[in-house]
Amino acid sequence: MEANEPKNPNTPDSSGKAEPVVVSQVLSTFTENFGMTKTAAAGTVLFIAAVIIAAIFWSIHSAPPKTLIMTSGPPGSSYEHFAEKYRNELSSNGVTLKILTSEGSEENLRRLSDPKFRVDIGFVQTGESEADKSTLLSLGSISYQPLLIFYRSASPVNLLSDFAGKKLAVGAPGTGARTLALTLLATNGVRSDGSTTFSDLDAEEAAKALLDGKVDAVFLMGDSASSQTMRTLLRAPGVQMFDFKQADGYTRRFSYLNKLDFPRGSIDFGKDLPPYDVHLIGPTVELVCRVGLHPAVCDLLLDAAREIHGKATLFQHRGEFPALLEQELKINPEATRYHASGKPFLYSSLPFWLASLINRLLVAIVPMVLLLIPGLKLVPMAYKMRTQLRIYRWYRNLLKVERDLFGEMTPAKRDDLRRRLDHIEESVNRMKVPASFAGQFYGLREHIGFVRQRIGNG
Repeated sequence: MEANEPKNPNTPDSSGKAEPVVVSQVLSTFTENFGMTKTAAAGTVLFIAAVIIAAIFWSIHSAPPKTLIMTSGPPGSSYEHFAEKYRNELSSNGVTLKILTSEGSEENLRRLSDPKFRVDIGFVQTGESEADKSTLLSLGSISYQPLLIFYRSASPVNLLSDFAGKKLAVGAPGTGARTLALTLLATNGVRSDGSTTFSDLDAEEAAKALLDGKVDAVFLMGDSASSQTMRTLLRAPGVQMFDFKQADGYTRRFSYLNKLDFPRGSIDFGKDLPPYDVHLIGPTVELVCRVGLHPAVCDLLLDAAREIHGKATLFQHRGEFPALLEQELKINPEATRYHASGKPFLYSSLPFWLASLINRLLVAIVPMVLLLIPGLKLVPMAYKMRTQLRIYRWYRNLLKVERDLFGEMTPAKRDDLRRRLDHIEESVNRMKVPASFAGQFYGLREHIGFVRQRIGNG
């Protein structure tokens, strides 16, 4: 039986080339133990190798990014201040955050909505509606963003409509302050016409223009103005802060606005600044990402958001943010899962890089094992059944020859039985069976010899 004889792995094959020792040993494992042909064994090995390579490739490809790009706001703004804190938090977990300054919330939204612009996350205030948001998700609201209106007047201004006919600095293009200011002024019938003029000055220039008497009022928000600019205006003589006495009405009219209170003396108790409680309105700021942001990165960002925005401030209570307040953007499912059950066990127990590696290995290995183990079990079973059926086939033929021994035996009949037995023996000798079937194989050959003796004795 040639197929069952041991083969030197370095012996040249039919092509005259010596097989590599390792390849020959691997193929022999399948050919000898499972009874496979060389082609079937090679196919099985290639399939296993392909599954392993695919698992490795997926594990590498699915790794969370080591670098994120955030679009923040103008230099010195609260948005840039937040971005710097996010960079510090992420760096402790091995993730680098690159910060791109912008004009403000509106420009951030345009960047995030543009698939050609390389950016991952950014700050967007609710109420922005000019860009396509179908590819964006919210990781939650992170803070209130009050609209602060400073004006120069001897007497208090009670209504926004009283600013008609004035010189108003409504914010630079691309800022959330400008978007909200124009919306509120239009609601009060104040538009840029011959008597009322709108200025596009940025926050710093607008504040200076107000102090110099070149404009009558400025509209400022955290995405465009620095905290120092606002403190300067609060302390400036002759400059007042607008009190939204109709705050409740505005929040009913615009669902994305919130009523906020600026308590008396909260800036400077000694100088009593502001000198009275001021009612403000403002939207919330959302941490916005693109669809497909890696889940592990979402957890990192939400961890950072809790650390950065979870403290009590002038306009919020401790633990009030981040919050899943769905406005114009859908909430990222990962954020919903995070707020409901926290981080997965691995990420809450191990360093980020190690948890990420183990998680990817588990996700890659478990499906691979589930695929390969049944497959490797089925292959031997299939070949075992195939080999048994082949052996049983010749046993059936051998039984027919033996049954034909009964009855009258003529020389012609004896010659026919010998020819049939020779055919069975020749076919059996050409069979290739795995070593595990050696007992059945040699048993079949012994039984062939037994029947041959009976024919001879007959």
